[in-house]
Amino acid sequence: MSKYKGILDNIARYVTLSDDEIKEFTSILKTTRIKKRQFVVQPGFISEYQNYIVEGAVRVFYLDDLGKEHTIIIGIEDWFFSDFYSYVHRTPAEYYAEALEDSLILQMKYEDVEELCNRIHPICQYFRLLIQKGFAYSHKRTISNISKTSEERYWEYVDKYPQIANRVPQYVLASYLGISPESISRIRSRS
Repeated sequence: MSKYKGILDNIARYVTLSDDEIKEFTSILKTTRIKKRQFVVQPGFISEYQNYIVEGAVRVFYLDDLGKEHTIIIGIEDWFFSDFYSYVHRTPAEYYAEALEDSLILQMKYEDVEELCNRIHPICQYFRLLIQKGFAYSHKRTISNISKTSEERYWEYVDKYPQIANRVPQYVLASYLGISPESISRIRSRS
């Protein structure tokens, strides 16, 4: 069970599962190793899995019509990622999910999660709470993007997630914050 420790600890922060419920939950987990720069999700294909990062770092991004990358998720250990619209609605993905480092992930198929949620209330409650937190964070990020300067957004992110800001390439962080890598260099040089 040690390979599931992270996700089980994550679940335990929100709900309590019995030993049988833990066994049922872990039975739907698929362990996958991905190499740096490998894609887990690509546009045009349905995002079959919700993914939990055991080790490593991943980003989710899309390309605009001019080919510019826009990072929407940066995840490290104990984070979930996917093209969630594709995953939930069973439609072709619009985003890429790319490993920033060699990574180990746990994958959960949509149908398996739904089946467990229909039968096991604490698992349903857990995923509901994750979705609520993600939705609330998304709104907070939107407000930050429209109301704060690039420098304020940068320092806010660095203060909240120093372990990510110091780990991912500067161009990925810049893309996530909606600023140029050169702007980050200028911001850092002023500190």
